[in-house]
Amino acid sequence: MTEITAPATREASSTDGPPRLDLYAPIHRALRLFMTDTLARLGALDVDEMLERTQVLDQLGNLLELCTRHLLAENQFVHPAIEAIEPGATRDTGEEHARHQLSIAALQAESTALRVAPDAALALRLYRRLALFVAENFEHMHIEETTHNPLLWAGYDDAALAALEQRIVAHASPQQRALVLRWMTPALPPAERLRWFRALQRNLPADAFAPMLASARAALDERSWTRLSAALAVPQSA
Repeated sequence: MTEITAPATREASSTDGPPRLDLYAPIHRALRLFMTDTLARLGALDVDEMLERTQVLDQLGNLLELCTRHLLAENQFVHPAIEAIEPGATRDTGEEHARHQLSIAALQAESTALRVAPDAALALRLYRRLALFVAENFEHMHIEETTHNPLLWAGYDDAALAALEQRIVAHASPQQRALVLRWMTPALPPAERLRWFRALQRNLPADAFAPMLASARAALDERSWTRLSAALAVPQSA
C-alpha cells in the first residue's frame, strides 16, 4: 500500500527557536472533535428510532475503536521514545491508558445492551459514562501535549520525530487511516489542513488521492471545501 506522508502540525516550542514538529496536535484535534460530536449525538438520541440508534451507536463504536488503537500506538511507539530520554516519565500516562481501556470495555458493553434493548434510561446512563470518559481524555491529552511534547522536542530532532510518526502511520490499517482523516480534516485549522492535503496530493497517485479528496468534501462545510479545493486546484465538485 502507498504510504501516506503528511506533515504533523508545527507548534511553538518552549524555546525561541522555530516551531517544532508536533506528533500530538493533529490526532488530538481529530479525537476531540470525534468525541464531542459523538457525545452530542448520543445525548440527543431518540432511542425509539432504530436507524438513528444504529447510526449513533455505530459512530460510538468507531470512536471507541479509534481510541483503543490510538492509546496502543502511543504505548508501542511514543512511550518507549520518551522513556529513552527520561525513564519513568510515562508511568502515570501508561496507567491512565490502562484505565481508559477498562472504560472503553464498559462503554462497549453498555452500547451493546442499548442496541439489544433500546431504553431511555440505558441511553442516559451511556451518555453520562461517555461524558466522563471524554472529560478524562481531554485532561489526559492536555498533559501529553504539555508534558510529553517538551521531552520529545528535547530528545529528538524533527527528522527523528517524522520517522516516528511514519512508523505509527504505517502500523495503522487503511480503515483506521480513513477514519482518522475523516475527523482530522474538519478539526484542523485551514492552513494545517491545506498542508496535509498538499502532501497527500504530492505523494499519492491520483486514484489513491481521489477518495481522500471525496472524504474531505463530505466532511467540510461549503466554505471550507471551497477554500481547500481552490488552493489544491481541483474541481469543487470532486
